[in-house]
Amino acid sequence: MKAPQAATLAGLIDSVGSPVCVGLDPVFERIPREVTGSDPAERFKSFSNGVLEAVRGVVPAVKFQSACYERFGWRGVRALEESMARARELGLAVILDAKRGDIGISAEHYAAAASNAGAHFVTVNGYLGSSGILPFLERGLGVFVLVRTSNPDSSRVQSQILQSGGTVSHILARLVEELGRGFSGGDLSDVGAVVGATQSAEGQELRTLMPDQIFLIPGFGSQGGSARDILPMRRKGHPPARAGVLATASRSVLYPPDSGSDWKQNIRDAARRFADEVRAVLQ
Repeated sequence: MKAPQAATLAGLIDSVGSPVCVGLDPVFERIPREVTGSDPAERFKSFSNGVLEAVRGVVPAVKFQSACYERFGWRGVRALEESMARARELGLAVILDAKRGDIGISAEHYAAAASNAGAHFVTVNGYLGSSGILPFLERGLGVFVLVRTSNPDSSRVQSQILQSGGTVSHILARLVEELGRGFSGGDLSDVGAVVGATQSAEGQELRTLMPDQIFLIPGFGSQGGSARDILPMRRKGHPPARAGVLATASRSVLYPPDSGSDWKQNIRDAARRFADEVRAVLQ
């Protein structure tokens, strides 16, 4: 039986000292010219592996945006899976950001694919209810359910006030908390939530609804979120490894302003600045 993924992630956070994640959202036009490859998918793989080597020992986890790779067909999927395998070899927790959202046998197929590809966690859309989430958990994966996302237009759905009280995002938060009770390792659940850094104003209320969840928090850097936005979302009184937050930055780390000729070192420096900033806020 697999160890709880939340416990594994907490151990990795403890080893590096900061609950941060680097998102691999490669854009072909922004890949450094020094990166080689015979076709776009090969260049994605070379770039991804270089990023993984750069952030090793600085961050505990990486998040692969599946769509960026899938656009190149089977070659892109192969590059994705090979880079995910490399991340595991380097001791990083692997989050597959695929936002799956189906039920029944389809969800089981998606869960098997994510597990076979080497993911520890998968992002999922909870709109179809628990039957779209459970197949991933039953495969031994951790999940991050979309609860309050960082895009501005999400409020048209997620912030809608219900006749019974609360909002749509509160319903999803309650679903996450209920499911999480059966998939927990220690004091953190394998059922986590995606809560954008730009939704910090709602963070404290969502934390009350989901006390034992890890919040995967995108929206830093180019999307306007800052390290201080984490504070309402953390589990108060806990060290960073058990604070229940995993702050995620992508473009601000992958494409930092040039500060030298070594692109890998530039990425490592940007990842370290991000990790130090989050660590300082939590402490």
